[in-house]
Formats: sequence, structure tokens, C-alpha cells
Amino acid sequence: MSLSTHAPSLAGRTIAYFSMEIALSPELPTYSGGLGMLAGDTLRSAADMAAPMVAISLAHRRGYFRQHLSDIGQQTESDVPWQPESLPSAGEVVTLTLNERKLMVRAWRYDVIGVTGHVIPVFLLDTDVEGNDPWDRRLTDHLYGGDSYYRLCQEAVLGLGGVALLNALGCKPEVHHMNEGHAALLALGLLEDQLDGAPLANATDADIEAVREHCVFTTHTPVPAGHDQFGVDQMYQVLGQDRATAIDRAGCLHNGLMNMTYIALRFSRYVNGVAMQHGKVSQKMFPGYKVHAITNGVHAGTWVSHHFQELFDAEIPGWRTDNQYLRSVYGIDPAQISACHLKNKQRLFDVVAKRTGHHFDPTVLTLGFARRVATYKRASLLLQDTARLVAIAEKIGGLQILFAGKAHPADGPGKGLIREVYEVADRLNSSLLRIHFLENYDWELGALLTQGVDVWVNTPRRPYEASGTSGMKAALNGVPSLSILDGWWIEGCAEGVTGWAIDDAETEQAEAASLYDKLENRIAPVYANPRAWARVQRHCIGMNGTFFNTHRMLAQYLGNAYFPPAPVLLAPPAGEPFRLHRRASDVPFSAAEISSTVN
Repeated sequence: MSLSTHAPSLAGRTIAYFSMEIALSPELPTYSGGLGMLAGDTLRSAADMAAPMVAISLAHRRGYFRQHLSDIGQQTESDVPWQPESLPSAGEVVTLTLNERKLMVRAWRYDVIGVTGHVIPVFLLDTDVEGNDPWDRRLTDHLYGGDSYYRLCQEAVLGLGGVALLNALGCKPEVHHMNEGHAALLALGLLEDQLDGAPLANATDADIEAVREHCVFTTHTPVPAGHDQFGVDQMYQVLGQDRATAIDRAGCLHNGLMNMTYIALRFSRYVNGVAMQHGKVSQKMFPGYKVHAITNGVHAGTWVSHHFQELFDAEIPGWRTDNQYLRSVYGIDPAQISACHLKNKQRLFDVVAKRTGHHFDPTVLTLGFARRVATYKRASLLLQDTARLVAIAEKIGGLQILFAGKAHPADGPGKGLIREVYEVADRLNSSLLRIHFLENYDWELGALLTQGVDVWVNTPRRPYEASGTSGMKAALNGVPSLSILDGWWIEGCAEGVTGWAIDDAETEQAEAASLYDKLENRIAPVYANPRAWARVQRHCIGMNGTFFNTHRMLAQYLGNAYFPPAPVLLAPPAGEPFRLHRRASDVPFSAAEISSTVN
């Protein structure tokens, strides 16, 4: 675990990053998937870049879940318990009122340490405190566990408890970043601070505007189910009359429900999606709000394989602190890129053999598909025409496909997709076509797969892929993508250079046909030419690795969202009035802003 010797100073920490899940370490089960990985990578880049940041999440004492798969692909789950007491205490206990009773919240500190030694402290909130109601002590046990009542209580702890803890620690951030709507109730905590103990019923538009100036919100999903909603009765029960009425008066109910996304939208001065396309989709979803876009990235120092790290350290000094230096990969012999990838591939296959007893051939074209198993991600599109797949494998001299992913415990259709992959694999596996679904997709397995397969496959139903980051990790390791043009891939796909796009079509059958055509007629011939394939691998690093990283992403947050440049006056042509311009935002100026700027 990453710990500094002494508690880092919170003086000057001007940014507070709130996220329901954060992937801090492979040993800690404090994340479920992409959202948590993004949060962790953001903080790792913040540490590398010495950003003035602190982070808030929950302890999740019993984790998300460990996946178990039967011989027919039936998923079952078990807890992943850990001991937060192994971490330093934050030293403060704060008290909230939820469900008309007192709730004590403590926190544990995890330090994310950057390449130059800068520390980002992460405080993991924990309600397992002696004196709390027995039910309340379990509130921070399970990530995304329980029913809607449990989830609302959790999100109240995250938002309200996080603000209370920062106050107790003497930390007064200028910016509070809500990484998804789970943290939206922090706005109520800030509003309570703004009113200095007065009832929220006394809040004016000016008070709400004062809170908005301190809040930034990132929305991560165009899937309706991804936006948490709670019944009004639950809202009043959990939050109490004063807070619930304030939410209603602020216009944060949507379709008769308390909607966490609308709370975040109402109380944030800057809102963004996580890819250019997702920003456009989100703008249509929320037409009453200006939605910007900052495309996600991944932390290069975390996801680049050991073999590539050694090569980059020798050939590209400075890449760890400035990922744009990875452009210098064009000065490296492509054969060295191929050699590193072959080592990654062999390492992956060694682990697969150890885990499963199945032996894969490192000379054979290998596809990887790994992500949360949800129906819109379409894990089985690759297997839609099994006769065509078998024919391709025979034509090109062999094909291997590795799948991995967890379905949410309550997602029956998602679990059904895993069983479907198992059934097809059992029916098709032969000497020329090998398909296997790997159990318990997590940080370490994700790294092995994105580093070791030859082609990364992604087949979401458009436009439901907000961004996606696994393909970015693959690109950093010289692995091209074969993907639907959605999310980040719209920006990252240079056809035949960094990968291949599956053509848009009206039916899944037509999209599957495009996938097979690209695999057979575009990808396999290039793979058969080692020098040509090595050039594709180098382009992935040089073109996509230099952009789709959290160093670039965080720099955009710092300059566009957290601390945008002040408005500037431009001297007008003779005879014309002054015009005001923002350099980082196209939000219209209010009359008050114009007055204050001119005067």
C-alpha cells in the first residue's frame, strides 16, 4: 500500500475530488470497474503533476464482489473483505443526522504518491463506529450493494459526510468535483455551510449561486439506469424535512423523483461529459444546462507494461511526468516494440494456463474483450455468426479470443451473456479456434489482457458508450482496437493506423458482418506481415498514447473546469463597443458579470 511517513498538509488543497469508488491499489476492493479506475488514474496523475487535490470516497469494507463461474458460466458472488484499520486514521469523527438519528462517520487515509513524491490524500469514509445504530454501521460495507434506501444513505454519507470531514480537518477547497452524481449531496453540505447553521429554507438564489461557484460535475453515462433516482418519500425519510424541501425548491426533482444528476447539474458551474460525442449526447439529455466535454484518459505509469516501461525509460526520458514525450516512440525501431509485446503476450498466456489449464499459442492472432457485462455492451456480438468465425479461423491459420467481465449481481440478462459465451466456446473450441472466458475480471487481469492480446475489441450499442478506457490502456501497450465508433474511439480511430472501426449499421447482424470483414480482410493480412504489424503497434503508442492519458485530461480539468482563465477585454475596432470573451467557456455572461468586469 502507498503510505507517506506523515499526514500530508491540507493547507492549500484547493480541489476536493468526490467519487463513490476509487481504484487505489490492486489489493484494495474499493472499486467495481471503469468509474473507479478513472478516479484512481486521475489521482495518480494529480500526484505526478503535484496538483493541490484531496479526495473523498467510502471504505467499502466488504468490497464489490469476487466473481465465481461454474463450468457452464453461471456467475455467483462472494464478498471481498478487507481491514481499513490497516490504514492511518484521519483523526476526526464527524456526526451527521440521517433517518432522524445521529450517525458518526470516521475516515481512513490512503496516500497516492506521485513520481516526484507529491501526495494526494484520499479519505475513505466509514460508518462502522461504535455507538452507531447496528444497521448504520453496515452502510459503508458494500459498493453498490443493498436496495435504493441503502444506496441513498450511502450517497448521503459520501456527500454530506465528505464535506463535514473536510471542515473538521480544516480543509477549505475552492473546487468540489463530483465524479458522477453519487456525490451530489455535497452541494447540500456546502449550502448548509453557506447559511452558517440557518435553515435551508432561508436559502436564496444568491446562496445557491455561491455554492455553484465551488462545484464541478462530470457525468459518465448516457444510459438512463446509470442516473440514480430515489422516491420522494425516501428523500424525506433519509435527509429530513429541511434538506428534502431544499432539494424540491431548487428544482432537483425529475419525473416526480429525487434525481442525483439533476442535483449535480443545478449546483454546478461547470458540467462535462467524458468524450466529445458523450458531451453532445449529454447536451441533448439535459438541454437546460451547458454540457462541455473532456475526454477521459488512463494513467500511463500504471498501465504500461513492465517491459515497455523499461524500453521507454531507456529511450524516452521524461515520459512518466509528461506523456506527450511518448510521441518519441517514432525514434524506436518497430522490432523493439514487437519484442516487448511478445513478452507481454507470453506473460498473459502463462497466467491463463496457470489459472485455467488452457494453453494459448503466442504466434496466433488473439482478440481480447473484457469489460462489465451489461447487455448494451454486447459481449456476444463477436460470436453472432459462428460459422463465419470458424471459417475465418481456418482461413488465417488460427484465432484465439479471450473474454472477461463481471455482471452486476442483480443483472440477470448480463449473467445470461456470460453463459452464452460459455456455451459457444464449448461448442466451437478446436485446434484452430480457441475461446475462453476468464473468471474474476479485476485490476490485475485487466492489465494483463490490455497488455497481452493483439487486438482489443469493443462492441457497445451506440450511443451508450460514454467513453471507455480499456482500449486506451491497450493502445499504450501497442495494441490496436477493433471497435464500434462510439465514446473515445471516435477520436482515437485512424483507420488501419491505430485500429479499425466496425461500420455503423441498422442491425446487429450487419455490424457483426462488418466486424468479421475487418477481421478477415484488413486485420489478419497485416498481422501476417510482422513489420507492418509492428508499425501499427508503434502508431498506437505514438498517436493515441500521447493523448488518451490522465495527465492531459487533468490538465484540461485544471485549465477549463477548476480554474478557468478570467474573462478578458478585447480592444474593439474603432467605433464599436467593447465585447467580452471567455477563453475557456462559451457560457453567456450575465448582466452582473458584465457590470463587475467593466467596472
